[in-house]
Amino acid sequence: MKISEAAERSGLSIDTIRFYEKRGMLPEIHRGPDGHRRFTPYDIDWLTLLYWLRETGMPLSAIHRFTHLAKAAAGADGDAGLAERRQILLDHRDVLSKKRAMLSRCEDVLSIKLAQYGDPAEENE
Repeated sequence: MKISEAAERSGLSIDTIRFYEKRGMLPEIHRGPDGHRRFTPYDIDWLTLLYWLRETGMPLSAIHRFTHLAKAAAGADGDAGLAERRQILLDHRDVLSKKRAMLSRCEDVLSIKLAQYGDPAEENE
């Protein structure tokens, strides 16, 4: 499939896909006889993972390290860098958990404040 369809399926923009490719964060994207990129389902899975890692706020440097390790593993026995890749994901999961807890506390504070303002429906009665 072409880059436009890959962008649509993965949630990434065409420019972002090109950026990731230039940064060496994608597997080798094969090109057709016309010179255009041809994305496989494997490539789409990879792009989708990158989309969600960025969507969750993972720093680009961590994504770069993760993809570098994953690409190295693909060319080796598959287990190369597995422990480090796992740790990158575990660390990021911890960050997300802390953010979730903070957002929950923020929501509680807003709820308390809103309760102090009263229910606007009661004011109209």
